[in-house]
Amino acid sequence: MKKLIKGIINFRQCKKDGYCEKYAFLADMQTPDALFIACCDSRVVPNVFASTDPGDLFVLRNIGNIVPPYQVLGSTETSVAAAVEYALLELKVNDIIVCGHSGCGAMKAILEQQQVHPSISSWVNIARHSYEQFLSENIGIGEHLSPVDQLSQINVLQQLEHLKSYPSVSEQLKQGVLTIHGWWFDLKTADVFQYSSTENRFILIDEESLQS
Repeated sequence: MKKLIKGIINFRQCKKDGYCEKYAFLADMQTPDALFIACCDSRVVPNVFASTDPGDLFVLRNIGNIVPPYQVLGSTETSVAAAVEYALLELKVNDIIVCGHSGCGAMKAILEQQQVHPSISSWVNIARHSYEQFLSENIGIGEHLSPVDQLSQINVLQQLEHLKSYPSVSEQLKQGVLTIHGWWFDLKTADVFQYSSTENRFILIDEESLQS
């Protein structure tokens, strides 16, 4: 806690003045560019590796960057649906990003069939379809990676499929006003990759990505 408190004091003393105008502008409104769905792993910080400012991203984080299929939503899983619907229907975002990462503990738990706490187990079990895809011999995603990282990339694609089951997502995709993206963050290199459907793999985001 002392580190956090010192950080707040440092922000107030050294950085706050530079943000005051930005926060004053955002005080009564927000117009984020995208809904960013990421793992809550403390090492994954979207605002850092995407170089974004306050107000740029509407961020949803949970264990394993999981999006429950709309048809199986229960009373304990509606927070994801609420965030998706708010982002699309109220904030009018035009892009949704699902971002996985290397060394994901949730993917390791699935892969190794670990016995974890009941609440964690129930949540991670939503990604069982990702594991089924991993066991398939025809998936061809991330075959050069470790099993955990391969499953992590497959899981990103599976969550994109889950997103399509949401009525608001499906409708806006049909209208052509929404685009969904699969990203993957490599902790060891701090590089970010995006899924290319034409190449059926995750490729490095670089200057050429701006043209696609």
